[in-house]
Amino acid sequence: MINVLVVDDDFRVAEINAKYVGKVPGFRVAARAHSAAQALAAVERGAIDLVLLDHYLPDRTGLELVHRMREQGHGTDVIMITAASDVATVQKAMRLGALHYLVKPFTFAALRTRLDSYAALRRTVDRVGGRGLTGQEQVDRIFGALRTSPAPSAPGLPSGHSEPTTDLICGVLHRAGHPLSAHEVAAETGLSRSTAQRYLRHLEQAGRLRLSLKYGDTGRPEHRYAWVAP
Repeated sequence: MINVLVVDDDFRVAEINAKYVGKVPGFRVAARAHSAAQALAAVERGAIDLVLLDHYLPDRTGLELVHRMREQGHGTDVIMITAASDVATVQKAMRLGALHYLVKPFTFAALRTRLDSYAALRRTVDRVGGRGLTGQEQVDRIFGALRTSPAPSAPGLPSGHSEPTTDLICGVLHRAGHPLSAHEVAAETGLSRSTAQRYLRHLEQAGRLRLSLKYGDTGRPEHRYAWVAP
């Protein structure tokens, strides 16, 4: 089994990512961390093969954490999973040795593709490394193991929608136990109001949420959404 450390400052997102990892054969979540300090402590304890790392952490950035790990001699593999998509951050992640870079929001299929390619890399290194490199063919085989093709959108989700964000919104409504507005959902999830509204509209049309209207003294009625139990 490949032991994975899931690092994200948002407890809910970390839980979703951990559930995704648990669905991929050959992988298991060995630990979760919500800060760079917690993550470094987990790596120092050992038995971590792969870190799924967010960049935006409360005490230092994910890339600062990777740099610190390398300074201390930890060669633990890293896949970045973050909303940071600027070129400078991506380039720095490459230079620090991140094997993949997955931009939030993403689908389970996209994460599984990266995990599967990582598992293929480990198998290839084990096969080739056992007898030592003998030429360019073996080198190409190792580098080729990390290649991925774009993952398709999850079935049933419109283009631009992701499973983690859908799960996040559904979880908020399920726990609330009463109807919430798009503004309230956005505040609970950290999403923008327009993003929350787009997902809520899709979930309501799919029959997973019930729409009701709250009329005030003036102005347009407020749309409110409630969880529909399966």
